Amino acid sequence: MQQILTKGIWQCQPARQFAILTCMDARLDPAKYAGLSEGDAHVIRNAGGRASDDAIRSLVISYKLLGTKEWFVIHHTDCGMETFTDDVMRDLLSNSLKTASVDETGWHDCCEGSGSAEGKYIDWLTISDQAESVLEDVIRIKSHPLVPRDIPVYGYIYDVKSGKLIEVPPATAAGKVA
Repeated sequence: MQQILTKGIWQCQPARQFAILTCMDARLDPAKYAGLSEGDAHVIRNAGGRASDDAIRSLVISYKLLGTKEWFVIHHTDCGMETFTDDVMRDLLSNSLKTASVDETGWHDCCEGSGSAEGKYIDWLTISDQAESVLEDVIRIKSHPLVPRDIPVYGYIYDVKSGKLIEVPPATAAGKVA
């Protein structure tokens, strides 16, 4: 404990006091598109940058123990989470646990090994509309009982082709401090 606490301040607190929830896509460099240096912000990444229970858990820790004061939900164009539905994922997993392939006709199993029905119990949080998913996630975060009402949450989409962050105004409006 002494090693990470100096003069009552956690050494792992983000210098700019904000957190970003974004996608795990390897093409994304949140530090670059948000103009960050090491230690500036917390970056929470998962498939699609979705407001899952675990992402909200991380955001709450970021605020409660590490002092972040605002949060950003940033999805991106050309996201893999747009290429399948919950039913497709559930079917793929029920057939095989091996890596699937995709072509112009959709996702396909290699048909090796056994599958599992456990995938039907998971909400895969797939995306059919980027702006709508950003809005849904901001609303989910803002309405969560563990999230204080005085934390603003902003919604953006990162355009992977242009490198620009595009605000989703309804999401930012929903994320305002009331």
